[in-house]
Amino acid sequence: MAVPVAVLDCDLLLYGRGQRTLDRFRLEDVTDEYLVATYGFPRRFIRYLVELLGASLSRPTQRSRAISPETQVLAALGFYTSGSFQTRMGDAMGISQASMSRCVANVTEALVERASRFIRFPEDEAAVQGLKEDFYGLAGMPGVLGVVDCTHVAIKAPNAEDLSYVNRKGLHSLNCLMVCDARGALLSAETHWPGSLPDCAVLQQAALASQFENALHKDGWLLGDSSFFLRTWLMTPLHIPETPAEYRYNMAHSATHNVIERTFRTIRSRFRCLDGSKGTLQYSPEKSSHIILACCVLHNISLEHGLDVWSSPATGHVEQPEEEYEQMESMDSEACRIRQELLLTHFS
Repeated sequence: MAVPVAVLDCDLLLYGRGQRTLDRFRLEDVTDEYLVATYGFPRRFIRYLVELLGASLSRPTQRSRAISPETQVLAALGFYTSGSFQTRMGDAMGISQASMSRCVANVTEALVERASRFIRFPEDEAAVQGLKEDFYGLAGMPGVLGVVDCTHVAIKAPNAEDLSYVNRKGLHSLNCLMVCDARGALLSAETHWPGSLPDCAVLQQAALASQFENALHKDGWLLGDSSFFLRTWLMTPLHIPETPAEYRYNMAHSATHNVIERTFRTIRSRFRCLDGSKGTLQYSPEKSSHIILACCVLHNISLEHGLDVWSSPATGHVEQPEEEYEQMESMDSEACRIRQELLLTHFS
């Protein structure tokens, strides 16, 4: 009977009886350099997250109530930025690997609940005009409200018979549709699409398309690459440019659209749980989707706090299948007219 008693005693020491909190690790006891190296962010950012998420993380739900919001935030950041539940990290905070996992789940849920607050298109005219001016300043492309693209994040196989998450490389993934502004802040993020869906099919079914089809965002357009169909609200490059104006249009389009590729690299570099170097996300598609969205929220919050240095490409085994697509020819005559008018007005 000695072993069960010892396990029970350790459990009581770890969780208390629903009244104590675990504060073995304190932000004040370590340097900013240590926090950035271990958890990916400086002290002031971590404190902001604790304040932002504290009410959600203090919910009296089973054992997790005994772990302080600060410790939960640190545990989650440690996983997001390293991609693994490291024993030494849990030891430093005084929690087990199982508790680390629960902390990640709690913080992820709290961040997802706040996604619409931090990831959204601006609504007032001044902010919309600012979007366009920022994009125009990059390469002279007018009227741009955002650049759109998809990126794959590897996940574990959800079911041996479920092929919907198998991408073109034969790997299981989620295909994530995102839009960003000129500095890399996300304006839209849909992270739940199965990896078997090509980019054009994802956009066709996405809430993003419905918003633009219903003219919720007027007097402008998104920029997308040739994996998407040309729409009245989505400008794509010309397949075979022939005139100087068409070449200038394609060059400006490419230079502007490149922002989202840099954004993807930044997110993967900062949040190593997404870059594949530690293996796939070991969760169901739904939970994996929430983790990706939580990292997107953190990306935007970090930009708001001035942590906006473009990161170098992530190293590791990034499961990002190259799209093998044919040029998406549009049958939308109005979309063709708008692009032609754009060519004549701004690039001729």
